Amino acid sequence: MNNTIRFDNGAAYERYMGHWSQLVGEEFLGWLAPAPGLRWLDVGCGNGAFTELIAARCTPAALTGVDPSEAQLAFARSRPALQGARFEPADAMALPLADDSVDMAVMPLVLFFVPEPARGVAEMARVVAPGGTVAAYSWDMEGGGFPYAVLRAELERLGARTPGAPSDDASRLDVSQRLWQSAGLQAIETRRITVQRTFADFNEYWKIIEGGPSVGTTLKALSARDAALLQERLQLRLPADGAGRITYSSTANAVRGRVPG
Repeated sequence: MNNTIRFDNGAAYERYMGHWSQLVGEEFLGWLAPAPGLRWLDVGCGNGAFTELIAARCTPAALTGVDPSEAQLAFARSRPALQGARFEPADAMALPLADDSVDMAVMPLVLFFVPEPARGVAEMARVVAPGGTVAAYSWDMEGGGFPYAVLRAELERLGARTPGAPSDDASRLDVSQRLWQSAGLQAIETRRITVQRTFADFNEYWKIIEGGPSVGTTLKALSARDAALLQERLQLRLPADGAGRITYSSTANAVRGRVPG
């Protein structure tokens, strides 16, 4: 892969990935089945798409989100449901929280972006109190579960490469399990989560990917001929139903473990 993906536009991210994140997030939170009144940390919270689900579903006693992008944090702070949350700029490998200061640390769609995933998991384990939970979910990158895997494949057929994550293998269930074990976590469990998203028509899909943080620049750089060819190939691989809608599935891998004590 070439340069790493940057996420700095909260509104564009919401259209491109935020909805996908919430679809998986609903299933993920159902699997975690957390008790109410916990202190939550959302690591790599981005524009707050998943953080908003925590606020709506989990009755947190406290809710903190950290992310390296100030622009994304600004979008998260603007969400009405998150006015009581605290957001801080931070690196996942150096969390600005004290030891044992939260009950639940989650990392949604972030683990494969952390340059040293083991450090990121160890940091979550450090800030979670004994008996608390460390959990994450990531797109199944190597298994084709990424929501825009077809798009990336067709771009590569045209010789265009999109920015990628530095640690795609961290999305694998076996790798995630080893990372959780290395951090000293117990009662480790994994799960695959598959969700579907429907676009009103191909035009909606195309407009959304044009603003995508990982592909928008690549699409704009295509020649008119290549752009038309890409659209033709995508329409063949993402066929519409009788009403013109496009529906397809994506899969994420989830992992959770308990801090000893």
